[in-house]
Amino acid sequence: MEGNSKQIEDEEEEEEYVLLDLEAVYEQVNIPPNAPYVLSGLDTLNPVLVIGDNLKLIGTYEETIGTCLVFSEKDGGPVVHEETGPSDQNLFKGACIVDPNQTSAKQVKPVASLQKILKFRLPSEGDIHNPS
Repeated sequence: MEGNSKQIEDEEEEEEYVLLDLEAVYEQVNIPPNAPYVLSGLDTLNPVLVIGDNLKLIGTYEETIGTCLVFSEKDGGPVVHEETGPSDQNLFKGACIVDPNQTSAKQVKPVASLQKILKFRLPSEGDIHNPS
């Protein structure tokens, strides 16, 4: 019994990330930002996504080809240049200057790699008569 618990402790829990792709329904339905949703059946061939009270979408898994990476992006603030140099004419030595004509920098970092994409579509007549 003790050997089994040690074996379970040694196994690492593997996380799997899935991208939810709503492109096929994006122009057909209005999905408000921050709408409540329920995602069920992730371990089935056709998971179901219910958004709000009445929008039901059917999903189908698609394996990715190659490496699919997900990144997060946040503002890094304005680009700052520090004036340096040995010149006697450099009146702003050690000062930082912000260039108003330059857009703020973005910080991008990888979050996860994906093996699957879950593409959603509106239910068809066959889905209504034969629920999964």
